[in-house]
Amino acid sequence: MKVLSVFVVLGNWTEQGIRNTKEVPERAKAANDIVKNAGGKMQTFYTLGKYDFVAIIEVPKDDDIMAILLCLGNMGNVRTTTMKAWTEAEAAKIITAPHP
Repeated sequence: MKVLSVFVVLGNWTEQGIRNTKEVPERAKAANDIVKNAGGKMQTFYTLGKYDFVAIIEVPKDDDIMAILLCLGNMGNVRTTTMKAWTEAEAAKIITAPHP
């Protein structure tokens, strides 16, 4: 089983994106398709507050997330802030490893 890199993506709609909210379901499907085509998976939550949505995206390579988010940003409907995430087990391994 291949381990996927995990990213937390915080997103906001642009002026263009908010004007066309009725298109959100189609845009979300297109985003999911882009992630799937890269060999990954995505779960999205719509939120209240500073961000309009939060997505958890898992992809095979770190480079994939950059390509995906550039593609989505180029469509003009969203702007994102992205954080790489590690599971507890992954983090424990890193934290307890000998450091140079």
